[in-house]
Amino acid sequence: MPAIQRSEFSLALNQVANERGVDISVVLDTVKNAILAAYKKDHPGVEIEEYSATLDKNSGEAKIFLKEEDVTPPGFGRIAAQTAKQVILQKIREKEKEAIISDYKMRIGTVVNGMVLRFAGPNIIVDVGKTEAVMPTAEQIPNEKYHLNQRLTVYLLEITEGLKGEELVVSRANNGLLEGLFKREVPEVAQGSVEIKDIAREPGSRSKIAVFSSQSGIDPVGSCVGQKGVRVQAVIAEFGGLEKIDIIQWQENLKDYIGQALSPAKNVRVEINEDEKTAHVFVPPEELSLAIGKEGQNVRLASKLTECRIEIEGEPTVAEAMAGKEASENIKNKDEKIEKVKKKVSGKKSAKKKVMKKSVTKKEKKTKEVL
Repeated sequence: MPAIQRSEFSLALNQVANERGVDISVVLDTVKNAILAAYKKDHPGVEIEEYSATLDKNSGEAKIFLKEEDVTPPGFGRIAAQTAKQVILQKIREKEKEAIISDYKMRIGTVVNGMVLRFAGPNIIVDVGKTEAVMPTAEQIPNEKYHLNQRLTVYLLEITEGLKGEELVVSRANNGLLEGLFKREVPEVAQGSVEIKDIAREPGSRSKIAVFSSQSGIDPVGSCVGQKGVRVQAVIAEFGGLEKIDIIQWQENLKDYIGQALSPAKNVRVEINEDEKTAHVFVPPEELSLAIGKEGQNVRLASKLTECRIEIEGEPTVAEAMAGKEASENIKNKDEKIEKVKKKVSGKKSAKKKVMKKSVTKKEKKTKEVL
C-alpha cells in the first residue's frame, strides 16, 4: 500500500489539535464557522443560516454552498484568509480554555504548585501550569507577604464566572490546603490508613488537626509528626514558618476529645452539657494559661475543632480547697447555732402564751361566778 503524503494543511491541523489538546473535528468545525463569518463580512445582506461551508481536511480547500449550489466567490480564499485566520485563532483559544477548565474541574479540591505572576489590585494572579488562577484577598494568608515569581503551593478552590468567562480560584487560607499538604508529606494519609477527621485553623497563626486510624499498629499522630518532626516541619515550611500546627488524636467520646483538643494543657477535667452543647473544663492553675492560649486562641481553636462551646475554670489548689472546706464547716456550725437559738426563743414564746391563756381562763371563771 503506497504511503499517503499529508498536505501542509493536514499537518498543521493535526499539530494544532495536539498542541491545544482538542479534537480534530472541533478544529474543523471552528474553521468552517470562521469561513462562513468571513463570507458574511464580504456579503453583509445574506442570511448566513441558509449557507453552509465544506472543508477538505487534506488540501484545506473551502467552499460555500447555498443549499446545494456552490456559491464560492472567485478569489475567496485570498480575500477571507486574514479574517478567517483571526476567527480561527480566537475560536481555538476558546476551545483550548474550555478544555483546560474542564481538566481543572476534575482537580478541584486538590493542591498544586504555582507561581505569582502579577498583582491585579488586591488579588494575586497565580500561574498553575496550563492556565492562570486568581487568589482573592479572602483566600490569602493575612500576615504572608507575596512577591513576583514567588513559588508556592495553592489549593484549587472553585471555578467561578468572571468578566472574561470562567476563572479558576485558588486559596492559601482554606483548610483543604493543610489537608492536601499532609497527604503529600504523609504516605499513611495519602493511602487512607490515617484519616484526617477535623481541622480548625487560623491561617498564618495556628492550626489544630485531629487524626484517626482504625488500623491496629498505626500511630496516627506519630505518622503525621514523622521522625524528629520531619513531616510536620515540611508542612510548616510551606507556610514560611508562620503557622504552628498541633496534631491531636481524634476521640469518639466527646469528653476525651475536648481534653485532647485543649493540648498542650494536661490533667484537665471536663463536664459536658449535651443539651446545650457546652463543656465546662476545670484546669490546674499551672496549666490555665496553656489551656486558654494567647488571646484565647487555644480554647477558641479547640471549640472550633470539637464544635462545642468551652468554658474554662481554674481548678482550686489543695490550700484553697482546705480553706473552702473550713469555711463551709464554719458556715454549717453557725447555721446550727442559729437554729438552736431559734428553737429556744420559739419555746419561750410558746410557754408565755400558755401562761397568758391560763390567766385569761381564770378571770373568765371568776366573772361568771360573780354574775
